Amino acid sequence: MKPISLFILALLLAPLTLLRASDEAASSSTRDVEQVGPWNLTELKRAPMMRWLAQTGSVHSLIYAGEDYKGVKTEVFAFYASPITLGEAKPGTKFPGVVLIHGGGGTAFAEWVHLWAKRGYAAIAMDLSGNRPVDALYDAKGVPVPGQSNKPETRQRLPNGGPDQGHPQKFDSIGGDVSDDWPYHAAASVIRAHSLLRSFPEVDADHTAVTGISWGGYTTCLVASLDNRFKAAVPVYGCGFLHEGESVQKPSIDKLGARRDAWVKAYDPSSLLTSCRVPILWVNGTNDVHYPLDSYQKSFDVVPGRKQMRIEVKMPHGHPPGWAPVEIGLFIDSFCRNGKPLAEPRTITVKGEEVCLEFKSAVPLKSATLHYTTGDGLRSTREWKELPAQIGPNIITAPKPPSDANTWFISLTDERGAMVTSSVQFRP
Repeated sequence: MKPISLFILALLLAPLTLLRASDEAASSSTRDVEQVGPWNLTELKRAPMMRWLAQTGSVHSLIYAGEDYKGVKTEVFAFYASPITLGEAKPGTKFPGVVLIHGGGGTAFAEWVHLWAKRGYAAIAMDLSGNRPVDALYDAKGVPVPGQSNKPETRQRLPNGGPDQGHPQKFDSIGGDVSDDWPYHAAASVIRAHSLLRSFPEVDADHTAVTGISWGGYTTCLVASLDNRFKAAVPVYGCGFLHEGESVQKPSIDKLGARRDAWVKAYDPSSLLTSCRVPILWVNGTNDVHYPLDSYQKSFDVVPGRKQMRIEVKMPHGHPPGWAPVEIGLFIDSFCRNGKPLAEPRTITVKGEEVCLEFKSAVPLKSATLHYTTGDGLRSTREWKELPAQIGPNIITAPKPPSDANTWFISLTDERGAMVTSSVQFRP
């Protein structure tokens, strides 16, 4: 280890001055430790020490204690907003909570927590790269300016931040001490953020959810499998089985050689989703290069709990497209605010020249479509076609896709404009 100056040492000791957020912080020494893989869930489910950085404007900022990184205490930056910080509710009011996880190359986004606060939630979004984004900037109406922290040069490295979010930290570090593994830190930091959120007096701790985009969707899969306190989870794009199929992550995993299986066992969501009991909505596009449909469907299939899917033809990949679908809010509302649930596709069968899909819906459907592709090569490059489907009482019928169709599914859209899809069907 390199020598540490007194100045740096003081910075590293700074987390010790953080304030404990709630009585949940009582010692766990007398309780059994719940350990899953490298994660000490007993510790992670305690509200971490924290301090506010700014409590002006509609979006506040804070620092909370993270995991040790190479033997050193770390801190994590986060934005926070609620209807109270927006000036739309009085102190003493309670709200459901949501944890927001950015994707690769991203950071905490002020506009994202603001969006959820406008929906009536207390929302927290943390940075998972050891950085701090630029302070929230607002337009004339007091709304955070979109995209203000998109560029890495607008962010500042925390003196005691955790690992960066590059491929070396995500893959190459596997083996030995887990404290330099980004997936370990990412999941732990999210669970700690959840514990912190639940400790806030305005948050209804029994009604919280999590959603993440791309690598944040990947991390959503991990934390939904580890943290059963969530009432709903929405991974956008992210999934498991990254060591199979056409995922652009597969080459990095294969390069690990003898350490490949260790990474898959510890950090590929396929190894944890088999324990996921949190209701989960899978959101992805047909042509996503990072999380292809075959890996996506496999991830969906291994979840034993309640699950639904929303596949959009050629859905763009990115942060704003990833938090835009109306179905994310409606799905979470149905578990956290007694909202009407999304339609539920059920058994799909092929009978002669017709496809039949059973469904249940609390809101009348307005349309249904069968989507299929006959293309070959990379799934991310294939073209998609569609056939109209007919809506009957609790059943949808559509023409059987052509004999050369190799991948297909049915979408259902209700009168709110909310779309869900059947599971994806693959020709053997």
